[in-house]
Amino acid sequence: MMKNDIPPDRPEMPTSYGVGDAAYGFEPLSFSWVAERMIEARGYWVVSVHSDGSPHAAPVWGVWLDSRFYFFTDSNSTKARNLSRDARAVVHLESADEVVVLEGRLTTTPATSEVLAAYEDKYSISLGDAPGDMYQLHMSKAIAWLESDFPKTATRWRM
Repeated sequence: MMKNDIPPDRPEMPTSYGVGDAAYGFEPLSFSWVAERMIEARGYWVVSVHSDGSPHAAPVWGVWLDSRFYFFTDSNSTKARNLSRDARAVVHLESADEVVVLEGRLTTTPATSEVLAAYEDKYSISLGDAPGDMYQLHMSKAIAWLESDFPKTATRWRM
């Protein structure tokens, strides 16, 4: 099943937010809307888990290809050490106006020429070899909404 074929539903939020209230209606966003925001974004936030269970947030550059998010980091970085111990992570955009939050597992994967070329094109840089370990997000859930039309557009996909 492709991500675009996954039926959207409503995210679980406190009832005081109005999500699920019939008075607001429900106009789900499409997963292609999520993909467009992920492609267009310049920066992303990756949240991993320290060994004591506390969160660690770090901004990264990344690319979205074939409904997958990829980024590079040094194997000695805090996020890489965290992910080697516990792959659970959240990736989200910088915007609070066009919200995209992706949950899942981040695992290392071999750098492909396609991802390297996408990085070079997107960020107008020359990488040569992979700049550290490449990580791929294996999504389990995506949540998105437009702040200007919340809670009507609050949408969730469970993979």
